[in-house]
Amino acid sequence: MNQKSVAVVTGGNRGMGLATCQALADKEFHVLLASRNLESGEVAAKDLSHRGLSVEAVKLETTSQTDIEALADYLRDSHGRVDVLVNNAGILIDGDLNNPASICEADVEVIRKTLEVNTIAPMMLIKALLPLMQQAGYGRIVNISSGMGQLSDMGGQYPGYRISKTALNAVTAIFAAELEGSGIAINAVCPGWVRTDMGGSNAGRSPEQGIDTAIWLATSSDASQSGGFYRDRKRIDW
Repeated sequence: MNQKSVAVVTGGNRGMGLATCQALADKEFHVLLASRNLESGEVAAKDLSHRGLSVEAVKLETTSQTDIEALADYLRDSHGRVDVLVNNAGILIDGDLNNPASICEADVEVIRKTLEVNTIAPMMLIKALLPLMQQAGYGRIVNISSGMGQLSDMGGQYPGYRISKTALNAVTAIFAAELEGSGIAINAVCPGWVRTDMGGSNAGRSPEQGIDTAIWLATSSDASQSGGFYRDRKRIDW
């Protein structure tokens, strides 16, 4: 069994996910770099391992109950624990930066797919890994959300993405209410506009800047810091 604290990061093979894996490994976590494409994940994990970091690649299609159950079984049998889960994987497929979709012309199938990946998949993964955290009486869960899902500052366009992130915030708050006093903290994070495949090259933040708040929450010793929506280490309105 691995004696290091264990972290799982979804969408860990690139962008903010890869930066998150490196940052947690730098803090002496053993990191499971989870990605839909195992080959891509193995390349990324190998690069980090060559730097002396404790990282391994695992295959995870986040919408697959089979993959999720396999990951939970592997964690239980091979590591006996999971201390941190960062739900980073997500999609934005209703339009792009140059041609954003309008809710007036929304494709319902696109919205359904976005909800499946951005909201339901993180909920399924939390449910599957929660027993190991409850067994230990400790856990930190960080859901990568977005200001585009902030009801208090809601705008137009990108309806699927906006709705899915608002719903992810709700999932965060519901879990937090039910886990109060358990030693397990769960929070949502808006990383800001980050230079990734999704954010584009003109975004103002690097992946390392974008993950700062997520790493801060993932490594916090305060379990009462739960059920919040954060940006730049400050709590913001839902």
